[in-house]
Amino acid sequence: MRQQGDQPPWEKMSAVAVEDEEEESVEVKAEQGTGEYECSGILEQDFPELCTRAGITVVPKVTLRPPPSFPADEDETTEPTLEDVLTRIERKYGYYKPCIQVEREQEDPRRVRAVFLRGWKVEEPMLGVLSRCLPALGSLQALHLWKVGLTEQQLPALAALLARCPGLRTLSLEGNPLSEPAFHSLLGSDSRLLHLSLRHNSIGAAGARLIGQSLSSNRCLVSLGLSFNHISDLGAGYIAEGLRLNRSLLSLSLTSNDIGDAGATRLAEVLAPFPLTHAEVVQRRWLLLAEALKQPHATPKETKGHGEHPTSLHDKPQPTKHGRNPNKKKESLVKEEIKHLKKREGVPEPRLSRSREIKVSSQEKPNPEAPAPATSPHPLLQEASQHQGSIILPGNRVLRHLNLSHNRITQRGLGAFVAALEAQQREKPKVPGQQGLLGLLLEGNRIPPTSPASARLRALVPLSEPGASARSHQEEEESGSGA
Repeated sequence: MRQQGDQPPWEKMSAVAVEDEEEESVEVKAEQGTGEYECSGILEQDFPELCTRAGITVVPKVTLRPPPSFPADEDETTEPTLEDVLTRIERKYGYYKPCIQVEREQEDPRRVRAVFLRGWKVEEPMLGVLSRCLPALGSLQALHLWKVGLTEQQLPALAALLARCPGLRTLSLEGNPLSEPAFHSLLGSDSRLLHLSLRHNSIGAAGARLIGQSLSSNRCLVSLGLSFNHISDLGAGYIAEGLRLNRSLLSLSLTSNDIGDAGATRLAEVLAPFPLTHAEVVQRRWLLLAEALKQPHATPKETKGHGEHPTSLHDKPQPTKHGRNPNKKKESLVKEEIKHLKKREGVPEPRLSRSREIKVSSQEKPNPEAPAPATSPHPLLQEASQHQGSIILPGNRVLRHLNLSHNRITQRGLGAFVAALEAQQREKPKVPGQQGLLGLLLEGNRIPPTSPASARLRALVPLSEPGASARSHQEEEESGSGA
């Protein structure tokens, strides 16, 4: 007779079977964990496998990006077959299906140069899969995410993904408006991006302010696309503030925003010599003090504390103009500013002998005939002049192309650019590669084509013809639509 509490044999066997099944299920899940899968560098294999292990049911297909269609294809004399018609329809409407398109350098599937995701939402699990398989692509140079529903919470994971892709230099995040401005996190001083496109993202004054602040410390970005946003005169002023100390950006597009004469004037003032603000004067003196004392560049807040800590300013001093003897004028300026700084900030006098006081030996000076170093001097260490008690710094002569098409600029804003360009051309560049603005596009603004200032602008900047602006605007539209 079975006692109370005892289980019949068939129930014990069922319980043992359930336990074995659960253990087997745990082992299978452990084996399928994404952390144990080693990517092969072939996206067509790695991506679906990682999606399956991550529990993603609908897996987008990885396909080659089709070549662009040309208008000549539609002018065929022969009547298209049914297969041709179906192919065109699939190419037209299949563009928005959830898929990953790739461009290869060669036929080798491991040589993926660019990855395109368009028109479908990328959620946290999918972003985790991409963070695993994209770094395995050794030839990856560009990543395009168009209307993928990015959020500000996902940007840190995206920044970590970029850091793990050493060859990735181009990032396009178009059509991803954020509820809170956070795109500036991709433009820090440690960013290695060369090209960034943030078009159609509803960026306003708050986002422009943070982007401008990041531009001040960025030393790598060469092109920035901010077209088709909500940047007003206030936002353009913030971007101009970032261009004061930025010496890497070559191309800036602000087409189809809400910029008027006030914002255009702020941008123009940065191109010509401008006076330093009080904060910039103080920072310049501290940089000169750090250079003279052969110490790492430090800011006033860091030096006032218990110790001195190096900052992100790793720029080298400019070479002197004359042979072995240091520039006496610059040396006297350094001494004067150091003396003023000590008196103002209460910096203790360094105990140095007269023979060692702020002297630069000929062995430490760079050769003027040698090629320029990879890292340019900090803009605040450029040779400056004084006028009516203000320190005047040369304007931004690195920016080559500025697109302000389809805004609200009138002849007053155009006059500010003409004055700035005339100031640039009056003074020869003292640093190689800083010739000044070469292209200014203003089509679609409130400027009469017969304006004398327009003729003067075309004489100063040959790349400012209306035709060049129209072509540039058309190219931006085509690149944004994925053509």
